[in-house]
Amino acid sequence: MGPIRYIVYLFPILTIAALLGFFLWYAQTMRAPLAQQLAPLPEKRPFTFAGRRHPLVKKDAIPMVLITIAYAVTAFFNLGSTTAPQNPWDFGDEKSATFAFSEEYLASKLWYFCGLGTGKYQVEISADGVNWLSLWQRKDDPDDSEKVTGYYWADGTGYGASYAMTQNYNQLFKWNEITFDNPQYIRYIRITGQANKGLLELNELALFDENGDRIWLSDSTNPLFDEADTVPETISFENSAYFDEIYHPRTAYEHLRGVEPYEISHPPLGKLIMSVGIALFGMTPFGWRFMGTLFGVAMLPLLYLFLKNLFGRTSIATCGTILLAVDFMHLTQTRLATIDTYAFFFILLMYYFMYRYLTLPDGASFKQCALPLFLSGLFWGIGAASKWTVIYGCTGLVALYFIGLVVKLRRWPEEERHQRAGWTVKILAFSVLVFAVIPAIIYVLSYLPYAAASGDLSLGNLLSEMWENQKYMLSYHNGVTSSHPYSSRWYEWLVNARPILYYMDNSVAGVTTRFAAFLNPVVCWGSLVAMLVCAAQAFRPLWAKLTFFGLSGLGGAASAAWVTGVFDPETDTQTRLLCLVLIVALLALYLVLGWFVSRTFRQSSPIALFILIGYLAQLVPWFFIGRITFAYHYFPSVLFLILALCYVFYTLSKKEEMVPWKPAMYAVTGGAAALYALFYPVLVGITYPSWYGTCILKWFPAWPF
Repeated sequence: MGPIRYIVYLFPILTIAALLGFFLWYAQTMRAPLAQQLAPLPEKRPFTFAGRRHPLVKKDAIPMVLITIAYAVTAFFNLGSTTAPQNPWDFGDEKSATFAFSEEYLASKLWYFCGLGTGKYQVEISADGVNWLSLWQRKDDPDDSEKVTGYYWADGTGYGASYAMTQNYNQLFKWNEITFDNPQYIRYIRITGQANKGLLELNELALFDENGDRIWLSDSTNPLFDEADTVPETISFENSAYFDEIYHPRTAYEHLRGVEPYEISHPPLGKLIMSVGIALFGMTPFGWRFMGTLFGVAMLPLLYLFLKNLFGRTSIATCGTILLAVDFMHLTQTRLATIDTYAFFFILLMYYFMYRYLTLPDGASFKQCALPLFLSGLFWGIGAASKWTVIYGCTGLVALYFIGLVVKLRRWPEEERHQRAGWTVKILAFSVLVFAVIPAIIYVLSYLPYAAASGDLSLGNLLSEMWENQKYMLSYHNGVTSSHPYSSRWYEWLVNARPILYYMDNSVAGVTTRFAAFLNPVVCWGSLVAMLVCAAQAFRPLWAKLTFFGLSGLGGAASAAWVTGVFDPETDTQTRLLCLVLIVALLALYLVLGWFVSRTFRQSSPIALFILIGYLAQLVPWFFIGRITFAYHYFPSVLFLILALCYVFYTLSKKEEMVPWKPAMYAVTGGAAALYALFYPVLVGITYPSWYGTCILKWFPAWPF
């Protein structure tokens, strides 16, 4: 390809340069004059979250609706097939079935769509109904005796059953292909199942001739051949499960069917939400992806509402909502049928209602406080019953709740002091109810499908099913030590170092289809700097700012040293030394940046503290997790990254008489939207020329394009 391939490096250079220019301009704009820096701090203003409320007004409807509709179009585009085989044949208990065709066909290839259950099949064919051939696996790889290198037909007389056609957990609800080394004429086909446990459902078969063309059977009423219209032209993510869709949609479907669930490493509620789409549209790719994509769309008006409440400006709410709409991970992750979408959604809601509580005026009555607290606790409970990562977010809620409680008690109006003790008792008791009791009830009730599958809906069995699953989940997540080519650590998430590739198809020369989960570079890098600004403005005294940066830097460095094996004697010395030098260098850079922003931004803001606490609550727990992790674990943090960038816009807006801040905000937002358009093919799986990935998208060696 020659020198032209190096053009790809211009994109990150220009993006970083533009963001650096924006933040240097921002620092210069916000920096206090030298005389003010040397002067004593102004009189301390009391810390409080309480402030002016900023409800939606009529003019907010237009941007909120337009952004939501525009995003929905891009999100639902090419989401997945609305058809898939729906009529399974159960081969459990070693059942066997023979199917006859009206004429014989020369078949060179077989596609099969797996339903519920795992196991394997003995497949036999005959041209006359008398002489039968069995399907066998070829294993002639000298380096791996278990590797299947092909399939062939042979007389099985005198041998045991071959069971060559597999139905493993990673083959469910997708089209699988078997190519025959020696094509044969088929008029009769006999299939015998061997289930690992319980069900073994096969949904559909399709045969292909020696040219690879589909054989259209003249009598397609035979079971396993009766849904010919669902057989796709090619096998792809559009008609088959991919990545973790082999777990979560299957389990959602099992809940609908009332059978024992397979995926039990997460609480059930996220899969129950997913099952709504399956109930509406069938067990199809569109059906199992529908609810996640819909929740991804619903996040946008909710975020707009949150931003308007936080900052009171339509322009900031609009740009912040656009930033989420054009974030890469938001699009890719919500289109994937996993439960991470629901975690993000409920974290957004629980923090929004906590903010509504915190900003109530000093001395607000118990009645005024009850509704936002109830809703915050309710959505925390629903979120925790969907995925455990929401529990991390609850640590932030707890911190904000008690900070807010102390502030409210300190700033209680003097003329109403006699009411403070009674209010405190009621609010604490109510908080136990909404943040502990109700979430616990929701969590336990989410296990009703487990109890139903066991045939015992008694309270005792429900509690037993729930408790046993908690022990399993804890053991499972502590024991995940396997490697993965696209795994990454928390410090890599911060800078988009290692996207996770979900899908890749290079079957056609010169073009490729693939998509990955990673952040929009403007959101990732720009918001990371904005979070440093929030950290500096979350505290008022300079010593508090510097203490935060010192402690957080040392904590992050210790975590990085631990997970990279710096302290592990089994890691080779050269690697340990290299990692140590790199960690020390990055720590020094972080401390210098912390000192710079602490000196530059002298002011403090409760909004900045709110954003910082939310972000740390989602990120810091990953410092202490040794199991394999991926970029999508950073997804809930995207909410607070966008809030941080919008906070920077907000602080600029306070100087609107001095600087033209809106063009800068629109430029940042427009840059993010431009990158969204540029990377859209690798976010939704549009086939693109290989040169496009090499010359436009592969900004760094670890980016899989």
